[in-house]
Amino acid sequence: MAFSQETIDQAWRRAGGKCECTLKNCGHTGRCNKVLDPRNSTLGKKWYAHHVVSQDAGGSDGLDNCLILCVGCHENTGSYGG
Repeated sequence: MAFSQETIDQAWRRAGGKCECTLKNCGHTGRCNKVLDPRNSTLGKKWYAHHVVSQDAGGSDGLDNCLILCVGCHENTGSYGG
């Protein structure tokens, strides 16, 4: 499955329209906070709704497992492209 639109919308509001990444390997200190465009499109993704714990590892499609990440930070996750 994937996140429902309602879950993505809730995560977007929680994130305040900014990247929620706190990964140390992304080159930022603390939270990324890159301002994101709410008009994300499938063809030209500018951000991702990311599973903290992958579905393959038993992660849920709930809000507590969803982070809003910019493309750069999403590419630095261990599960990118998987």
